[in-house]
Amino acid sequence: MTAPLQPERLPADTAHLMQTVLIALTPGVIVFVYHTGWGGIFNLAVAVISACVAEALALHLRGRDAGNGLSDYSAIVTGVLIALCLPPLLAWWIPALGALFAILLAKHAYGGLGHNIFNPAMAGYALLLVSFPRDLGIWLTLPDAFNTTLAFAIERAFNGGLVNYPLWDAITGATALDLYRDLSLRPEPLTDALYGTTGTFGALHSEWLNLAYLAGGLWLMYKHIISWHIPLLIIVSLATCILIDSAFNSTHIGATLGLQVFGGATMLGAFFIATDPVSAASSKRGQILYAVGIGVLVYLIRRYGGYPDSIAFAVLIMNCCVPLIDRLDPWWQGGKKP
Repeated sequence: MTAPLQPERLPADTAHLMQTVLIALTPGVIVFVYHTGWGGIFNLAVAVISACVAEALALHLRGRDAGNGLSDYSAIVTGVLIALCLPPLLAWWIPALGALFAILLAKHAYGGLGHNIFNPAMAGYALLLVSFPRDLGIWLTLPDAFNTTLAFAIERAFNGGLVNYPLWDAITGATALDLYRDLSLRPEPLTDALYGTTGTFGALHSEWLNLAYLAGGLWLMYKHIISWHIPLLIIVSLATCILIDSAFNSTHIGATLGLQVFGGATMLGAFFIATDPVSAASSKRGQILYAVGIGVLVYLIRRYGGYPDSIAFAVLIMNCCVPLIDRLDPWWQGGKKP
């Protein structure tokens, strides 16, 4: 048997770690379900079940005890994170495919839990985003999502989602980050271009979701599950890029900072995804470069890229750099050359 590409980097009590993460995600899940209705609940169920089935299958094929493997809750965390990134009323096989890819290829193909190079949830989500951009770009407007019935959510899940629904234009709308991505084509000021998509201090509705993730993330810090270095540096580097952009482009001054920090998946990425102990940089100096790189990439992709949100791509790109970052750490400390 070949050695894993990544040495195991998880703490001994993995089950306790994952349980604590799930508890911290609870406020965000509640707000997410409020915003997405039965469609969001259905995505959560499909993604979690698919992730657990894939985990059991992979462990069985590798000759491991599936019961013990499932008891660490890591598959459940992966399924929940994927579902939290998806719009409601998708075809059922889209969240299922993302969960299967995350567990089978992004996790077990590298040797299983503790050995994966990439964050499994973001690898699964990125696959869906590049494969089904139209499906993942259809977000319901409130109160349409809240008023969605369970029967309609199930009917859409088994009949192609909203892409094949002739009236979906009437119940969906562009998000603030969708409009921000197209600012280069818009001559009007930012506040006019984003009219109707911004809330009190961030993106409409997403601001409360990000606040919920922020609360959960701060609780993880209080429980010493994560440190402050990666989340804070991601947010600070993203905000710095926004302020520099605003200084040179007067049309972007105003709502941009709140939109970026409290819009999309910023807080979810900063506290729950980038802090993954396996795929993140391990040293404090390495975490600085890792986190700043994510923050800058989030800004660049959102501002100039082809996708409105960019947490998944930014994290995956910096995951690629983690082995080099960790290898350079002794050199930064004045030790031997890498």
